[in-house]
Amino acid sequence: MEKKSHFHFRYPPNLHELDLATLVSMYRERGMPKKAKVGEYFACSATHRMVKNAKWWFGLYYSQNAWDKLLTKGSEGYPLTETELNILGLVFDAGDKAVNRDYVEENCGTISKLIYMIINDLKEFGFLTIEDNDRLLITPRGEKALQGITKRIYDKKFTPEMLLVNQEQGPAPKMEHARKKKDDEQASLF
Repeated sequence: MEKKSHFHFRYPPNLHELDLATLVSMYRERGMPKKAKVGEYFACSATHRMVKNAKWWFGLYYSQNAWDKLLTKGSEGYPLTETELNILGLVFDAGDKAVNRDYVEENCGTISKLIYMIINDLKEFGFLTIEDNDRLLITPRGEKALQGITKRIYDKKFTPEMLLVNQEQGPAPKMEHARKKKDDEQASLF
């Protein structure tokens, strides 16, 4: 499915290189206001303008205005990415059947340590509920958040084709197998 916009939050692709303590710290610090030291400035990642005050996102800085524009409808201030789209979408796509947390962690396209934290935050924001046996259900607030991020990225309402698990990865690579020669064709080493 073709994306219509790339103007949304994104997690760095190399998060797997971070140790757990660093990952947790960076995740918890996202969106925190930062003030530049005296005589220094931050460059806004969206506008490329120099600013004294910014919000931090995994090493990137955004002016408050740019940050507000990156937030999507229905997100209630929560910075949504394609990862959250996949989490909420997998749960939404299951309908009345609850989806197991392990299944969601395996099919969202990033490391499970990050997914674990995101699911907990989505629960705290009221976008998901978690049953006793780690089964996830989407709430009406979660549905609004899902529709907001899909509208931003795809300019459409959510469809299962938007999920990473349903996107074609291209043809599987073909492996050629070496043919074994007959014994009489094999040269003797002795």
